Amino acid sequence: MLRTEDDWIRAGQEVFRYPIALFPGLEQLAEFPGIIARSGVPPAADGTLPQLSIVVPAKGHPVMGFLSCATCHTRVQPDGTVIEGAQGSVPDLLLGFPPVLDVARAWQRALFRVPWIENDPVEQFRTMSMEQINAIKAAIPVGVVGRQETSLFSPVQIPDLIGVKDLRYLDHTGLMLHRGSADLMRYAALNQRADMLSDYMGYRPTAFLSGTDLKDNNVPPPETQERYSDVQLFALAKFLYALKPPVNPNRRTALSSRGERIFAREERAHCHTPPLYTSNKLTPAHGFSVPEEHRTLYAIEDTVVGTDPTLTMRTRRGTGYYKVPSLRGVWYRGPFEHNGSVATLEDWFDRRRLRSDYIPTGYKGYGVTTRAVPGHPFGLTLSADDKAALIAFLKTL
Repeated sequence: MLRTEDDWIRAGQEVFRYPIALFPGLEQLAEFPGIIARSGVPPAADGTLPQLSIVVPAKGHPVMGFLSCATCHTRVQPDGTVIEGAQGSVPDLLLGFPPVLDVARAWQRALFRVPWIENDPVEQFRTMSMEQINAIKAAIPVGVVGRQETSLFSPVQIPDLIGVKDLRYLDHTGLMLHRGSADLMRYAALNQRADMLSDYMGYRPTAFLSGTDLKDNNVPPPETQERYSDVQLFALAKFLYALKPPVNPNRRTALSSRGERIFAREERAHCHTPPLYTSNKLTPAHGFSVPEEHRTLYAIEDTVVGTDPTLTMRTRRGTGYYKVPSLRGVWYRGPFEHNGSVATLEDWFDRRRLRSDYIPTGYKGYGVTTRAVPGHPFGLTLSADDKAALIAFLKTL
């Protein structure tokens, strides 16, 4: 029985860690350490991989558990410290899966196709080899993921869930208004593949297949698709709301105090206002015109920061907006930007990232050597000393 707040939080932690996908067979199980080693994901200090789990449904039949909340939202720091709920460090264990080429091609289109845009890059999967599909996945760095409804050609930074209780919008694109635990529960169910059952202008993505007719594709109808129960989702929300940030090793110094003054001077757009260090508003992406009726429905900051609009303009999670992220916890996060193009804060404030010959230190892109990381010019013209002070301050948040 769940009688106390602590009971609900502990139950929610179990839901957070529970896998919804299983990989059977000892042979497959033996392959995962090699995949993880190649990805650069460090093990925890005790030698475990907390993003994954082993489930033993019957004696002598261990299976690998994958695709829990913890898979993407558990971070292992270089020293082996584990931060539950943070921007995760997870390798792509689905390289080469599914192994049948035609099914792999159809799966990518089901996950990522956007039928209403012209020149959808996902259509390239129709003719790609398995090696090419795997190369696209392998180009995505740790901390970034090609999740369903986004794009393998413009993957998304894994969000930090610590402090989610204070955020007004969920998803990088502000896909869902967040007014309380019920909204968080809906969002969790949506991300448990409920979004794959949507109807996009007559296009039904469905699970793993690209056709529009459930019956013809042997895909179960929506009413048979499983998700966490309402009780499980409520417990999960309790756990996420209870997450606490790790102890920050960056103490206030004279340098960081100077950086705080620089931050206050440079933060003219009032997008990252303390104490949350976010305005909790939406900013329109470059090329998006805000409908007048939106101004009475949403909290909109009219500052267009000019970052790459692909995620919110050319994917199924698109809204035309990006939410203003919180700067709290940037000391343990990275890579940065909504597609993780830059690895560190130092890189983010490097003015060279605006140039076409820049080599992104985070996500580069499949087959890409150099490209600009545009937008958010605030702080780029500071002196080297002022940048160092500003970064020192941000790392104390």
